[in-house]
Amino acid sequence: MIDYLPEDWRKVLAAELASEKFRKLAAFVADQRAKYTVYPPEAEVFTAFRLTPFAQVRVLLLGQDPYHGTGEAHGLCFSVKPGVPIPPSLRNIFKELANDIGGSIPSHGCLTSWAKQGMLMLNAVLTVRANEPASHARQGWEWFTDAVIQYVNAKPTPVVFVLWGAYAQKKATRIDASRHTILQAAHPSPLSANKGFLGSRCFSQINAALRRHGQPEIDWTIPVTVDSEFSTTVAEKP
Repeated sequence: MIDYLPEDWRKVLAAELASEKFRKLAAFVADQRAKYTVYPPEAEVFTAFRLTPFAQVRVLLLGQDPYHGTGEAHGLCFSVKPGVPIPPSLRNIFKELANDIGGSIPSHGCLTSWAKQGMLMLNAVLTVRANEPASHARQGWEWFTDAVIQYVNAKPTPVVFVLWGAYAQKKATRIDASRHTILQAAHPSPLSANKGFLGSRCFSQINAALRRHGQPEIDWTIPVTVDSEFSTTVAEKP
């Protein structure tokens, strides 16, 4: 599994990767894969890290658990591969994107174009058994991704931390709000989207914070098509 983590992130997380905790976590995931269907595929567990090098992180969006349906999870929180039906939470994200920025709802749910602009799209737990949400919770992934948040928080340049929902918002205590921007809203799930996510204008807020940091805005354009390496080919405005 560690072979798929990019070298720059391996250096950042060297202490964690060398620890007994990570050894036990890796052994747990390997055992789960031997017995069950586990998402995302091993090669895609660290997609967020592959697409967003540590030095380029300027926004961190924190999710909770990977999608547990067939073919959905591919290592980016809230994102699905082209051709996979758009899950309800992502539909609400796109609804708010259109209301905030303007334009139509994107035709697919692959968010790699955001990740390539410095938006680390991190789930707190990075694997899950098929059709069993939270089945890999409390097995070590939270410890690992808390370390990721710690290292991003320690970056000398300011970062925009985006925390949607109560679970993500608990991580605010790990972030130095005197140096970074923390943006919070309700979770985009259908159960809570109307309680503060829809209407939050979170996308324009992220770009406003980046401007305050003296950094380029995120282009929220969603590609119409993406190739096998998730590279943008044709652009579609949201």
